Order: sequence, then structure tokens, then C-alpha cells
Amino acid sequence: MRKNWVSALDNYYSLLGVNHTASFQDIKKAFREKAKQIHPDIAGTVTAQGILAEDEMRRLLNAYEVLSDQNRRSEYDQAYGRFVGTYRFDYRTFLREQPEDGASQAKLIFFELLHLEYEEALKIWEARGGLDFPLEQYLEREDWMDCAFILAEELDKRQRYYEAFMLLVTLVREERRRPYFRHFMPDVETFLKELVRLRLKTAVDAETYLECMEILMELRFPPKDEARWLRSMAETLVHMGDLQTAQGIFREALRRDPALSNVMQLRRKLNV
Repeated sequence: MRKNWVSALDNYYSLLGVNHTASFQDIKKAFREKAKQIHPDIAGTVTAQGILAEDEMRRLLNAYEVLSDQNRRSEYDQAYGRFVGTYRFDYRTFLREQPEDGASQAKLIFFELLHLEYEEALKIWEARGGLDFPLEQYLEREDWMDCAFILAEELDKRQRYYEAFMLLVTLVREERRRPYFRHFMPDVETFLKELVRLRLKTAVDAETYLECMEILMELRFPPKDEARWLRSMAETLVHMGDLQTAQGIFREALRRDPALSNVMQLRRKLNV
């Protein structure tokens, strides 16, 4: 998420303590020495600079993995030069000149987001298919997740709630599979819950809303959250005239949270 944008701008050479002409052996040696210094057994859980050792190690690994790979190192040198103005290489133009290359366009979307060019990023994302554009296939996992979160924020601001919802669901599902956001995940989940509670229902048709709720239920949230969503599903089904299905779902909501609020009308309508 936005708190991790700095990772995209890290000077990997400075992190490892080597210069731009360092050989692979120099980089490998520097990595080993730095890793020893920030190992939890030596630095503790927090380094002398007040940075979590785990986070510092992740940054160090990122630097080593990029600079020890010739192709990735070349691409990094060009991209970083564009970010800090060290080189005259125009990274944005380089990516724009490859409109048929999915990887270049995914990187361009992320680049524009990092530079606060939200409208341009959304325009490119839409041109590539929006939700159907597989960002995860073209970006590093962390960049993809950061990119998806920022896109969701911008879509939410533009009242494009369904697209924002689907991106957030993808992030939560991936985070459950293998954590990345960690300390920031409650913010992501709160964003998703507020979107569902306050905005999504009036932005989509009833059937789409029910589909969204079914997707949400698959993510294994706490029972009280699920009870509220089931209650909302039951209310929607009542409006659609499907009282039998609504009754079953409402009973399931009460099973998850017997103290569920705002249920008197449903009880009367469904005779529960």
C-alpha cells in the first residue's frame, strides 16, 4: 500500500553499500555482511535506526535479488535513474512505446500511480481490460498488491465501487494465502468492510450484490461480520420476492450472531 511506496524508490546500491560498478562477487559479499549485521540475533527485532529487522531484511533481499540478476539490474538502473533524475533515461516514454507488451503496460500503470498520475493510470488500466488485466502476471508480487490497493482507492473515489470491491477481495484472498501487508492488513479489511457497508449495495443491481456477498463470505471473516452480510443478503432477497431463500440465510445469520441487531422487520416478514 502507500506506506510501501518507498520500496520502489530504494537505492539498492546504497542499501548494500556498493557502488554502481560493483561486480556480482562484490554484491554477494556485501549482502552477506549486511545480512549478518541486521540478523535478529545481533540487531534484535529493531535495528539501530529504529527499523524492524524483518523489514530491513526484506529490503536487503530485494536489493540483492535485483542487483545479482543482470537483466533485472539493467532495468532497475534505468528505472531508478528516472525516479531520482540521475540518468537521462525516460522510463515513462520507454514504457509507453510498448503498448502491445502487457508487462510494460502493467509497469506503466504502477509508475503513473507512484507519480500521482491517477487518471492516466486508470486510463491505461481500462484500455488493457480493467479487472480482466492480469497485473499479477506482470508485476512482482509486492508491486502488484500495492498497485491493486492504490487502484482500489482511486476507483472508490470515483464511485466505481464494484471494481474497487473486486480488487480488494483479490488482495484479501492473496494476503490470506501468503501475508505481505501484515501490519497494514486491518486497514485493507476496514476499507473493504466500509465499502460494502456504505456504498456497494446502491451501486450495483440486486443479483450482482448477492454475488459480491457470496464472494465476501468465502474470505472467512469473523462470525459477527458474516452475520451482518447474511442479514443484508436476506433483506435483498426479500425485496426480490424470494422469501424462502431469505429465510434460510437469515437463520444462518442468527446462528452466527444470536445478538444481531436491526432484525425485527426481517423476523416479522420471514416469521423467524
